[in-house]
Amino acid sequence: MIRSAARTLGVALAGASLALGMTATAATAGPGRGLEARSIPLQLLSFNDFHGHLAPEDGVGGAAGMAGTLEQLRAAAGDRNSITVGAGDSIGGSTFLSGLFHDEPTIEALNTMGVDVSSVGNHEFDEGVAELFRMQNGGCHPIDCFYPDEPYSGAEFPYLAANVVSKETGKPILPGSWVTRVQGAKVGFIGIVTTDTSFMVSPSGIADVSFIDEAEATNREVAKLRSQGVESIVLLLHQGGTVTGDANSCDNLTGTVVDINAKVSAAVDVIITGHTHQGYVCQLADPEGQPRLVTQAGSWGSHVNEINLKIDLRTKDIRRDTATAVNHEITAASPQDPKVAAIVTKWDERSAPIAGRVVGTVREDITGDAGGNRGIETPMGDLLADAILHGTSGDNGGAQLAFMNIGGVRASLLTGQITNGEKAGEITYAEAYNVAPFGNQLVTLDMTGDQIRRMLNQQYVADRSRQQLALGVSEGFSYTWDPATHTVVADSMTLNGQPMSMTATYRVGTLNFLSEGGDGFTVFTEGTNLTGGAEDLANLVTYLQANPGLVAPTDRVSGL
Repeated sequence: MIRSAARTLGVALAGASLALGMTATAATAGPGRGLEARSIPLQLLSFNDFHGHLAPEDGVGGAAGMAGTLEQLRAAAGDRNSITVGAGDSIGGSTFLSGLFHDEPTIEALNTMGVDVSSVGNHEFDEGVAELFRMQNGGCHPIDCFYPDEPYSGAEFPYLAANVVSKETGKPILPGSWVTRVQGAKVGFIGIVTTDTSFMVSPSGIADVSFIDEAEATNREVAKLRSQGVESIVLLLHQGGTVTGDANSCDNLTGTVVDINAKVSAAVDVIITGHTHQGYVCQLADPEGQPRLVTQAGSWGSHVNEINLKIDLRTKDIRRDTATAVNHEITAASPQDPKVAAIVTKWDERSAPIAGRVVGTVREDITGDAGGNRGIETPMGDLLADAILHGTSGDNGGAQLAFMNIGGVRASLLTGQITNGEKAGEITYAEAYNVAPFGNQLVTLDMTGDQIRRMLNQQYVADRSRQQLALGVSEGFSYTWDPATHTVVADSMTLNGQPMSMTATYRVGTLNFLSEGGDGFTVFTEGTNLTGGAEDLANLVTYLQANPGLVAPTDRVSGL
């Protein structure tokens, strides 16, 4: 295919809200034959927020199905050039099968399915900048080098991060853009991650970098590309919006992507987005009032987005009036790529001895956030706070209450979920991992009652893309939240039924992610007398083993 030549020639370069509701077939009529003859066809295939979901979820997605769908779409395009791109979060927050091995299985699968280039997402920074470099370049994990005789070779596609800059040099830590030639025309791709990354991952891992404004960094990279004769420009943006319709609609699009689109140079022809786990196909007005295609392909490998367009041979620019886009759902009926299926099987066999070990039981479903609303109290969030209190109280730190960020709760514990042949209600190690996959450490620290109150008030931040980020709380602690003022109701905090003093000091258990100010909870950093504890997954397993037959905690916070 011509596509493979385009990949070989690619080189890495360092360095309003007018929703027109474009559907799968909505595009203006094509040009006449003369213009067709002077145009280059181009197919863009994209995905986002894969999060290491190598196996299907409820019959949807899966790496083999995604790879098979990509190959089918490439073949259907005939002699068209085809480029496959990612819009971030391919790894991180992953399922057990990939996360157990530090997401090396996912990168192997993406290499095999022919990904050409990807932006970074916030989850690519979960283990810090050094680990992101390892994922790009290869080498053994510094702690868990599972197969030293089969060294991890790294991503064969470049990761782009135009707005992630070194505090020391002010330059991007990874290439900001990537250029490939398509039948003589240069096509440039810019990679951008949400600036919210600065508070969504552990601060210690990103201490040496800054996340600058998405539109500002994009426009700076556009100028570089145009100075090199690149007119066809695609933005891979790990930030997005939400819609009320299906994956091929643009119904009531809202969110950060609308504002970013309005500021991004009109020289950018297509914006492929991620982060919000939505499917949509939209056209938004660029700063010059011209419609620009903006898409997202859901999450977890549920869809592949296909864009077909043409490049004018005279101007070397994308002819936006030719663009069509559609999100293709990946199901059990989708073609399955045998090479990628073999990769999944290999890692599944390697993980099996650990995955199926029963570590606890539940008597009823305990539900939590799995990428949805992170601004509310959930039973799973509270249960994880209970587990943290279990691991930081007494001789383990003396904690009296504990907190868990809802965004760190990645799955539920369900009685009817059977993953490794276990009995109903039994929880396996793999299921426990899926709940808490980030590898945080438990910590205990001193905080005054007033610091706890001010920290809880940071659950709401008006200028954040997710304005409300809730905390799960441990048994014995409660308070009332005022949704009108987005603050804790005065004098409503109680501990074991007793009013809490604003001047008294309490021992608080949490994760190092929060203690370092993660998710914007910077008041945690005011705490003193910090002591370390167990790894969060190991602690959860210990808690499950010590508390068989768990039931869902009842609400401990009023109004949240």
